[in-house]
Amino acid sequence: MILEKEQFSIRRPGMIGEEKFRQYAVLIPLIHISGVTYLLFEKRSNELKRQPGEVCFPGGKLEAGETLQECAVRETVEELNISPQQIEVMGPGDIYLSPFNLMIHPFIGTISDYQDTFSRDEVEEVIKIPLDLLRSQEPERFVSKLISEPPEDFPYEWIPGGVKYPWAKGTYDVLFYRYEDWIIWGMTAQIVKSALKLMEEYHII
Repeated sequence: MILEKEQFSIRRPGMIGEEKFRQYAVLIPLIHISGVTYLLFEKRSNELKRQPGEVCFPGGKLEAGETLQECAVRETVEELNISPQQIEVMGPGDIYLSPFNLMIHPFIGTISDYQDTFSRDEVEEVIKIPLDLLRSQEPERFVSKLISEPPEDFPYEWIPGGVKYPWAKGTYDVLFYRYEDWIIWGMTAQIVKSALKLMEEYHII
């Protein structure tokens, strides 16, 4: 009993409702070319069912039996046609919680000797954006509203106010970075903004 109490006192708190979130991991790849550091992005294949043609980082859904970092590395290897030995993971970024039941776990890392390879099944092309250019600009920000919409069979008679109950409303920021003809937006832009802050704070690059 004493041991159980000690274990409880040091437990890492979970998150209520975490089981409803789909877990994904991405790599935020840094590459160095002729003394310049770039962030590497992918344009997703137009043949994909989910988010075709959008700009993102390499990554994907967590599979059973693997860690989040292993997931980020595996997906990067598959999407960029590189070897795991080319990837050096420097550390985790901050987790992004989407209002749409997605939990994105970013990892910041470098890719060495990258030769512009990628899997055409998943990737249309790769995009290199100078890190200093992204650091020099603030993303454009737009605010989207979130409204609660109960189902038709919701038991209004069980709550104070019934159908007139004043449901809380929320918002979330939609960010945009622009580089030449490319648009980096949404979750990817949120992850970029967070990663840039971490890189500056920890003097990573």
